[in-house]
Amino acid sequence: MRAPIAILFVSLLAGCGFQLRGAQPLPFESLHLAVAENSELGASLKRNIRAQGGTRLVETAQEAQAIFTVVRETREKNILSLSSAGRVREFQLRLRFVFRVHDLKGREFLPASEIVQTRDISFSDAQVLAKEQEENLLWRDMQNDLVQQIMRRMAAAKVEG
Repeated sequence: MRAPIAILFVSLLAGCGFQLRGAQPLPFESLHLAVAENSELGASLKRNIRAQGGTRLVETAQEAQAIFTVVRETREKNILSLSSAGRVREFQLRLRFVFRVHDLKGREFLPASEIVQTRDISFSDAQVLAKEQEENLLWRDMQNDLVQQIMRRMAAAKVEG
């Protein structure tokens, strides 16, 4: 009974033109990432760009067609709610990232763009270590989402001449 339903579902999806979103190539021949050498975000961006192929990562801005510059990166942890005893019950994690893509001549391929990621996390004094690990996982998840959004925005950038 399940097999015919699954076959029907798959054929409907195939017939409507549904296709998973694949990696979009970046419109730059060469790119310089102006990020800190020990940046996790920078390392993740480099991995994604190399995996897509087509765009060469260069060491200096002079060699690059485009330069990726981090304008601002902030991490915030705000209290969302308190218990009746005045203890924290819930936090909100917020990652704000502002970047731009330009060339040495001052042309903007992507003007300063802000991406904001937020996650809510409950807190318990009885599970401090577990909640700390959960928080670290959420920060990493937010960073991975951020990298994917940056890649999509760079793929949509318009490069003229």
